[in-house]
Amino acid sequence: MSDVSRLPGAFEHHWSWQLHAACRTLGSGMFFHPTGERGPEREDREEAAKRVCADCPVRRECLTYALRAREPYGVWGGLSARERRAVLTA
Repeated sequence: MSDVSRLPGAFEHHWSWQLHAACRTLGSGMFFHPTGERGPEREDREEAAKRVCADCPVRRECLTYALRAREPYGVWGGLSARERRAVLTA
């Protein structure tokens, strides 16, 4: 029989916050831009996503994840990719 006593254990605590996210049932279209989206359409979509994030009970966890993982796309924790890059370079 294998000795599993030295294995690190479950990692559920790293992602379980996602189960409580306000965006969980909305699909990704609001949070990630389609190819070629620019200008007012992109701004409107990002603002709509940020409104969802504003009332999200796990907003802090989401943003922390996105910053640590250096997520290159989408709105995470209420910040766009551009806004997250600015936070990381500040």
